[in-house]
Amino acid sequence: MAMQMRTVVVDKIASIAQACGLGHEIRIATSDIPCEEGVVLVVEILNNKSTYNTLELTSGRMAKVSRGDVIVGALGHRQALFGYSGHIPEKVEAGDVLQVLNIGGVLGVCDSVNPDKGKPFDCRVLGCVLQFPFLGERIGVPAKVGHRRLDYAASLETHGVPVVALAGTCMEAGKTAAACAIVSRMRHRGLSVHAFKATGVSLRRDILAMEDSGARRSMIFTDLGIVTTTATSGPALTRTMLSEMTQGRPDVVVFELGDGILGAYGVESILAAEDIRRALSAVILSANDPVAAWGGVKLLRERFDIEPCAVTGPATDNAVGVKIIEEQMGVRALNAMSSGAALGDHIIDSLGLGAQFSRAVSE
Repeated sequence: MAMQMRTVVVDKIASIAQACGLGHEIRIATSDIPCEEGVVLVVEILNNKSTYNTLELTSGRMAKVSRGDVIVGALGHRQALFGYSGHIPEKVEAGDVLQVLNIGGVLGVCDSVNPDKGKPFDCRVLGCVLQFPFLGERIGVPAKVGHRRLDYAASLETHGVPVVALAGTCMEAGKTAAACAIVSRMRHRGLSVHAFKATGVSLRRDILAMEDSGARRSMIFTDLGIVTTTATSGPALTRTMLSEMTQGRPDVVVFELGDGILGAYGVESILAAEDIRRALSAVILSANDPVAAWGGVKLLRERFDIEPCAVTGPATDNAVGVKIIEEQMGVRALNAMSSGAALGDHIIDSLGLGAQFSRAVSE
């Protein structure tokens, strides 16, 4: 049977579909919809919400979503400690009801709800977005996220560029704030910085924040067709983005490992990869409290043979936490919000880039 198609006008296009370059009038297939990660769907929102009720658009802006909105998202799964968890259904057809699992536009079947976020948006599937890549032919192909597909056999080449990684004890531990403080200070001191996010669930706001802080180039795993990272995809993604972000010889690359060291998004598998560990010039740990900091430092040292360069995050919000961390763990503790410049300077000096900068200024 021939594919059934029609044209729809959508209200909002989620950032997850950025690489597709869609307009608001979209051709969709209402039959034979592929059910796999990254397939781009058009759905209608079925309910209103008073919390967690926005969508990140392809522009980076946040837009409120309401019942009746027709939006573009993509199939994916999520396993979030402080958010919704859900999976990709076994099949998907027009008329099926799914849930919006994150504000980046990930669509799936919700398994677990966080009380702080309320129930997720329900949405009715209208069809899958079609693209027409064959010049002169009206043959529609189901759209998928990303500029290109991930090569799982990708090798790693950092081109001699120093690499700074930020890992956390869990999500919302201050990793992005620390990354932005470090990038900003490096930029102020004349260094060119590239940045990327290696793990997590599709959402561009973190790399946009790094760009706003001065990163010259940025990437996220969604650019490689991955909606949600796993232990299988994490190392290949990291190798690919490290190799690409170090091209052009920036002075330094900064990247964030979304979620926590212990989690479902592949951070452990990345840190366990010997070639990736060798490429890391400095690792910063973000922790919510001193006990989390202690456990995170212990994990880095004993499981991965990584000596953290610094600890930051809410655990360093005042002098009490800083003193505990520095005295009991023997690691420099610096708060990204109140001492961002000092944190950046510490990383720059640890990389040996401070002297380089001084020479550049004297010249």
